[in-house]
Amino acid sequence: MEKDRVDKYLDGLKKDAEKSGYFLNPDDEFLEDLAEGLLTNIDRYGYQACPCRLCEGNMESDLDIICPCDYRDDDLDEYGACFCALYVIKDIVDGKKEAESIPDRRKKEKEKKKNTGKITNPLSAVPYPIWRCKVCGYLCARNNPPQLCPICKAQKERFERFG
Repeated sequence: MEKDRVDKYLDGLKKDAEKSGYFLNPDDEFLEDLAEGLLTNIDRYGYQACPCRLCEGNMESDLDIICPCDYRDDDLDEYGACFCALYVIKDIVDGKKEAESIPDRRKKEKEKKKNTGKITNPLSAVPYPIWRCKVCGYLCARNNPPQLCPICKAQKERFERFG
């Protein structure tokens, strides 16, 4: 793959991560390999499916693993890195902690969604708590609030459970 294309893609990933309060893996060689995998999947499927998971090639089936995947934030909270280790916590960037292998939560989450039954109240059907940023009102549904609000950059402590 063309190095210029990979570098340009990585620049975009880095800017987007930084703007949103996330960190990319500090290992440049590893990061380039992941970028090549994401670009390969863009060329192959038309979307950036996680290069570390089996992709079905059907966007609707793969929505949960389009980078950034649905599991990134829970993986970061629990393990300090997402499944493919593209995204990591600041302690890993600073060298205070090392990224390690983590289990793939995708199958477990897909099974949970299959067994949810009929939806009556849309908010009660969300399998995660809803968090609200007290500064700007941003809402997100996930196990824990984000480290940094993607809208106003408020810290995790500025979120409250909603509803």
